[in-house]
Amino acid sequence: MPTPAISLRIVKTVHTFAWAFFAGCILALPIVAWRGDFTVATVLIGITLVEVLILIANGMRCPLTAVAARFTDDRRDNFDIYLPLWLARYNKAIFGSLFVAGLIVTLVRWLGWIG
Repeated sequence: MPTPAISLRIVKTVHTFAWAFFAGCILALPIVAWRGDFTVATVLIGITLVEVLILIANGMRCPLTAVAARFTDDRRDNFDIYLPLWLARYNKAIFGSLFVAGLIVTLVRWLGWIG
């Protein structure tokens, strides 16, 4: 049985990889939409919306946060993920805004208003 410290490192690593995947989807969205690849844009939107639904179902917290909490008393904003404190603290605001911007770019390009 791994120690709590090792278990926490495992959860933080998995959480960081999951975050990077979803952040990548959000960052890629306006790029693929601008290029006119609406099939990929739709997939990225769908993936991101699944994550949004998971967050909503869990009180706007990642389910991995609860798992990490079992292994530490630390409750800083980044106790459960390998991100700088400022990014962990403002993650939802930053990437929520970027996702909305990506949705707008996708809609504008799909409607043919630009380009």
